[in-house]
Amino acid sequence: MGALTRERLDDGIEVLRLDRPEVRNAMDTGLLVELGAALAELAADETLRALVISTTNERALCAGADVAEELDAAGGVARMELFAALYSAIEAFPAPTIAVCVGNVVGAGAELACGCDLRVGGDNLKLVFPGARLGVPVGPARLVPLVGLSKARELIFTGRVVGDDEADALGLLARRAPAGEAEAAALVLAGELAAHPPQGLRHLKQLFRDYEDTAGRVARENGEIIEFQRTGGGLPYGGVRR
Repeated sequence: MGALTRERLDDGIEVLRLDRPEVRNAMDTGLLVELGAALAELAADETLRALVISTTNERALCAGADVAEELDAAGGVARMELFAALYSAIEAFPAPTIAVCVGNVVGAGAELACGCDLRVGGDNLKLVFPGARLGVPVGPARLVPLVGLSKARELIFTGRVVGDDEADALGLLARRAPAGEAEAAALVLAGELAAHPPQGLRHLKQLFRDYEDTAGRVARENGEIIEFQRTGGGLPYGGVRR
């Protein structure tokens, strides 16, 4: 069975739900491959008006990389390359994207959420950027444009938990809802976007990308995380750091 479910709604909205509830949707190689393939297919779909990235369990959108996955050194590098490809795909996705931020939104989950255009937060949100605690050179590319340099430094350097109240105050959330209603709130927001002329929204999204050079920022950071995995300490996998 796959680790990703898909639903296409009548108004041109696609919902991708991460479906590894037993590990709070921690991303292993299989989920990364599935998610990458789905994003590539949807990016080429001119009928798509909005994409919602959600979860089958409100305890977590995504708890980060699956550090229990059994990998050798080459597999660890290959998986990091898949993370980099995911970050690039989200950044380049042509239609508006909305992340349902419930429960644990940690590490790679936080990067996925911040790579989306808009975020809907649940009242159980635990948003964490743990790069500094793990020594991973990740976070600034996506977080700085959203909250500013000073606050991004504080959140990334400390790796502390950010709840829904603070995330909203920082401007990270477009909408808020009880955790069990967060996806529904995201779908209402997606419906509002889907009612606009789709090519106009895609053009506006491209302008935001160009003005902020988000592609360049993400490409630079992707190179950093791959090199870190190849030559540095690397993310742990199989329960150990290699």
